Amino acid sequence: MMAAMVDLFCDSFATVPRRIVLDIDDTEDRVHGAQQLSLFHAHYDGRCFLPMHIYEATTGKPVAVILRPGKPPDGAEVALVLRHIVRAIRARWPRVDILVRGDSHYGRHEAMSWCERNRVGYVFGLDGNTVLLRRVTGLAEDAAMSRIVGEADKVRRFGELRYAARTWKVERRVIARIEASAQGTDSRFIVTNLAGTPKALYETIYCARGQMENLIKAHKLHLASDRTSCSKATANQFRLLIHTAAYWLLHTLRGLAPKASFWREARFDTLRLGLIKVAARVTEMKTRIKLSLPTRFPYQESLTMLAARTVKLPP
Repeated sequence: MMAAMVDLFCDSFATVPRRIVLDIDDTEDRVHGAQQLSLFHAHYDGRCFLPMHIYEATTGKPVAVILRPGKPPDGAEVALVLRHIVRAIRARWPRVDILVRGDSHYGRHEAMSWCERNRVGYVFGLDGNTVLLRRVTGLAEDAAMSRIVGEADKVRRFGELRYAARTWKVERRVIARIEASAQGTDSRFIVTNLAGTPKALYETIYCARGQMENLIKAHKLHLASDRTSCSKATANQFRLLIHTAAYWLLHTLRGLAPKASFWREARFDTLRLGLIKVAARVTEMKTRIKLSLPTRFPYQESLTMLAARTVKLPP
C-alpha cells in the first residue's frame, strides 16, 4: 500500500517534472504500553515510535510515511528506504533529477554512497567535531573580529573543505557556516555532492528543508496521525496510511482554491473545521444526492465553488 502511495504521488503531476526535491525526516510518536517497535528514547524521555516522513518539498506532496522503532535510523536503513523510493519514482520518470535533503542522522555513509552511484543529489547535515572545528578556526576568528569592529550584529562566513570521517571510504565536499553573534560563535556543517557556492548551498538549498517541519506538523497535529495506539506494528502502519490519505484529500482540496483565495494558504485544521466538519442534511434521490447546509454557514460560496471544481477533476 505504501508503494501505491508512491504511484499516487507520481500520478498527481500533469507533466513529468524536471527535478524533484525529497525531504526526509522523522518525528516523535509517543506510545503507551507494550506496542511493537516502541523503544525508550532518551532525548524524548519516553517510549516512542520515530516514523519516517518523506515529502516533495516544492509541492508539499507526501511520498511515503513509514512506521519505525523509536531509535535513529542507521545507514543501511536509510539506504534501503531511498533505494525503494527512488527506484519506484525512476520506474515512472527515468530522467528526473532527484535531490534528497535530511539532517545529520540521515547523512550516513551508506546512504551517500548509494546516492553517488545512482545519480541522486544529496544535502545532509553533518555533526561538528574537533577536526572540522579546527579546520574552520580562521573563518570563526574572522567572523568574531568583524562583528567586534561593527560589521553587523550577526556576522556569517562560509567555507568549504574536503573531509572523510573514519567510517567513510572517500573524501566528500563539506560546507561550513560560521556565525558570530552576541551569544558567541556557532559553526554548522553540511555534506553534499552538489555544485554551487557554499553560501547558496547552505542558505538556499539546505535551510529550505525547514519547511518540512510544517508539513510534518500538518500530518501529525492537524490530522492527528500520532494516534497509533494499536498493539501490532502493521495496524499502526495502516493507520499512518489512512492519515496520509487524509493529507492527500486536504492537499488536493486546497490546491483547487483560486490562487488569491484565503483557502489556498489555509492550514489543514482550518480546512477541516471550516469546510468538512459541517452539519448538513443529506437527502438521497433517484438521480442525485441533495446536501442541505445551515442557512448561517459562513463558507457556503467557498464550499460550492470547491465542490464544483472537484467534480471537474480527471478520473
